[in-house]
Amino acid sequence: MTQDTERDLDQMIRAALSGQDRDILEGTAELGWFKLGLKQFSGKLGWVTWVIMIVQSAMFIAAVIFLIRFYNATDALTAVKSGLTGGVLLLMATQLKLSLMPQMQADRVIREIKRLQLMLARREG
Repeated sequence: MTQDTERDLDQMIRAALSGQDRDILEGTAELGWFKLGLKQFSGKLGWVTWVIMIVQSAMFIAAVIFLIRFYNATDALTAVKSGLTGGVLLLMATQLKLSLMPQMQADRVIREIKRLQLMLARREG
């Protein structure tokens, strides 16, 4: 389905709905990438996102410090220790951040299911 067809369909749905239904439809509207990401910080599991992001940020800062030590090292042992530690911390920080992606995808699917439920309820009623 093209974007123009999708926009036309959305406009037709909005025009057909009553005030309360229109509010529900707008409440289930598709969010952009940044809005969807910021929405993870609220709700029942918002605290989990805060903890993950705080730990991820601390790991990233530590990784940067170790990688600076790696580049400034004058002997091989210090370079290896700092490089490995920095690299592992950087990979762990990345993995923590990526752990939020499944929840973002689940939120997108739930919003679409709510939208479908609204359209079906409107069709039946």
